Amino acid sequence: MGSYSQLIHHQVWLQQEPEVRIHYVEAKPSGTHKGLILLIHGFPEGAYQFRHVMGPFSAAGYRVIAPDYRGAGYSSRPTNGYTKKVLATDLHSLLTEHLGIKDPVHVVGHDIGGMIAHAYAHIFPDAVASLTWGECPLPGTTVYDDYKNSPLLWHFSFHSVPDVPELLVTGHEKQYIKRFYDEFSQNPAVFTEADVEFYATQYSAPGAMRAGFNVYRTFEEDKEDNRRLLEERGKVKVRTMILGGDGSFGVLSSESMAREMDEDVREGKVEGSGHFIAEENPEGFVKVILGFIEV
Repeated sequence: MGSYSQLIHHQVWLQQEPEVRIHYVEAKPSGTHKGLILLIHGFPEGAYQFRHVMGPFSAAGYRVIAPDYRGAGYSSRPTNGYTKKVLATDLHSLLTEHLGIKDPVHVVGHDIGGMIAHAYAHIFPDAVASLTWGECPLPGTTVYDDYKNSPLLWHFSFHSVPDVPELLVTGHEKQYIKRFYDEFSQNPAVFTEADVEFYATQYSAPGAMRAGFNVYRTFEEDKEDNRRLLEERGKVKVRTMILGGDGSFGVLSSESMAREMDEDVREGKVEGSGHFIAEENPEGFVKVILGFIEV
């Protein structure tokens, strides 16, 4: 927790009505500036997910930006706007319009963040130097259709039901969030009591769980958006790595899934990790990503 609080924190208002306010964390590069890495978190997390890796990336010469996307963490929680196309556009606006970033950036997304990262690269290819995504069944792919209703991804269906998840989870946020770490990680012990408490506090805020569930309620719309982009623009041309933990669900980070949507793909694995790769093996996460983007 201490290292996260010592990073540089900012907030930017993308629009006033309805309020879309994005909180982001920044680490500035040491020595030679090699470029910018945009880290996009998943559920049930926030920019805090990358607390162990921002320092090593900055030490390697990169400026690092990790936002809480719309509805998550310290960012505002508007009622609408949770398609991955909208969330990606929010982050592109943050970088290009508010931070003045002109050069292409390395986009890295995990879980829900992987879906957002993919949308970012498909919609704004000229703004992307490389794309790393994974640990998610991308809507619009065969894997998504095959697994969206499977027991493995039980929460997809649960989160999609109107109102019921809010009714059942409210007041039990900590227990609910911890279930994901216990079930989907190889080493749940990496999540300290302070870590779980931090996430639980954020997701206990008014509207936070609703916003988190709304990210799932738009999956079918995301599916249509991704298929439309594929039809209109073809596959993503940006150099891509599909990244997952070697102890996670391989199908959610498979090269075959990525090749349905991406033209230039390689597969990466973080050793000794389940689903939560940036927290279960931060050193391995940094090593694999730097090995890809610095080729």
